Amino acid sequence: MIIERPSGSRGHGPAHVDWLDSRHTFSFGDYHDPDWMGFGVLRVINEDRVAPGAGFPTHGHSNMEILSYVLSGALAHEDSTGGGGVIRPGELQWMSAGHGVRHSEFNASKDEPVHFLQIWLQPDRVNAAPAYAQRDATDAVGWQLLASPDGAGGSLAIRQDARVFNARLASGEVAERELQPSRRYWLHVAQGAVEVNGRALVAGDALGYVEEGGPLRITGQGESRADLLLFDLPA
Repeated sequence: MIIERPSGSRGHGPAHVDWLDSRHTFSFGDYHDPDWMGFGVLRVINEDRVAPGAGFPTHGHSNMEILSYVLSGALAHEDSTGGGGVIRPGELQWMSAGHGVRHSEFNASKDEPVHFLQIWLQPDRVNAAPAYAQRDATDAVGWQLLASPDGAGGSLAIRQDARVFNARLASGEVAERELQPSRRYWLHVAQGAVEVNGRALVAGDALGYVEEGGPLRITGQGESRADLLLFDLPA
C-alpha cells in the first residue's frame, strides 16, 4: 500500500501566533485529524518558519526522539542536558528527551527567518537519560545515512529501530533504493521537486509505503536542487 500526503492537505497553524508558520504532516497541537496520527513510530513532521528573533521559549518533553533539520536560516538551541548551539542548513540535531528535558529553540538571526523541519520518533525505551548530538549532512552524495540505531557510518545513534536518510538531487540526478516489505517507509520532499516511480512530488509532499517491496527510483526535477528525507521504520 502506498499512502499519499500532498503538501496542501497538511494541517496549518497555529492561528494565534504571528511569528510562526507551521505545516503539520501529522496531528500536532491545535491540529487534530484522526486519520493522521502518525506513521508507525514516526509521530511528527512539522515544517516550521520562524520570524527573525522569535522562537519557542523553554518547555519540556519526555520519552521522544526529536530531530531538527534546518533548510534555511539558523536555529539556536539550548537544553537542560547542557546541549546547545546553532543549527545551520544541512545540519541535523538529535535530542532524546528521555525521562524529561527542558529546551528552547529560537531563530538565531534578528533579520532573516529560519525554515526547518521538526521530527519526532517514538523511542524504543522509556525514561532513559536525556541525550543530545548534532551532525553535518551537507556532503551527501546519493543517499546519506543521518540517523540509525547503532550510529553506523557516523550517523546519529537514535533510540529506535529506525534509519533516516537524505539525498540531494539536481535535475536529472537519480537516487535508487530497494524497499523491503518487512519494513515501512516514509519519503518526505523537504525542498525542490522530484519524480518518484512516475509520480511528481514537490516540496512538502510525502509518500508512505506499507508492505511494499521493490525498487524506489527518484529523479530530480526543475531548476533547484531537491532535498529528500527517507525514513526506514519498523513494521
